[in-house]
Amino acid sequence: MNFHIITIFPTSFDSYIKESILGRAQKSGKIKIKFYNPRDFTKDKHKKVDDKPYGGGPGMVMSVDPILRAVKKAVGKKKKVKIIMTSASGKQFDNQEASSLAGNYKEVVIICGRYEGIDFRIKKILKAEELSIGPFVLTGGELPAMVMIDAISRQIDGVLGKEESIEENRISTSEVYTRPPVFKHQGKNYKVPEVLLSGDHKKIEEWKLGTK
Repeated sequence: MNFHIITIFPTSFDSYIKESILGRAQKSGKIKIKFYNPRDFTKDKHKKVDDKPYGGGPGMVMSVDPILRAVKKAVGKKKKVKIIMTSASGKQFDNQEASSLAGNYKEVVIICGRYEGIDFRIKKILKAEELSIGPFVLTGGELPAMVMIDAISRQIDGVLGKEESIEENRISTSEVYTRPPVFKHQGKNYKVPEVLLSGDHKKIEEWKLGTK
């Protein structure tokens, strides 16, 4: 899958997407992440990407033209492309949405909002979908974009080492333990549940499923 990220802060992604699963997924060619800075698509010498909102109000709004040019560069002649705008007021992004995107698209464009938001005409022109990662407001759309890249990538065959590593595909308790079987802390013993030490695979599976 190819992710095309429209952002004025492309380097803010570096430390996250270059590590661990996402880093390996890129090296193996399972995913590709490309960045397009709207400042590179402006017509004025100051590379301005925002302006005052009509009707007044605080802050600035991201302008249509630089974003539209950046998206057109990303999309090119590709036909089936999903275009997303990060927005606190958008539809809730979840695992179901991530799975749907991974299964239905090879090209995903994520437009990262900043300031007071993006000129709404972008949504109309590009038929973009507004998505939110939660009921809160962030400084910009870069963090939501990282969350979406991560969640979608996990749904792509071969990105994770084993299919059973996809937690959302497992029906089991969220409790997990490792050695030692007893951990002492401030005079108290914190023990691993006895069933996990029993060697009885049937009982262990029942415990994980919450049926016992």
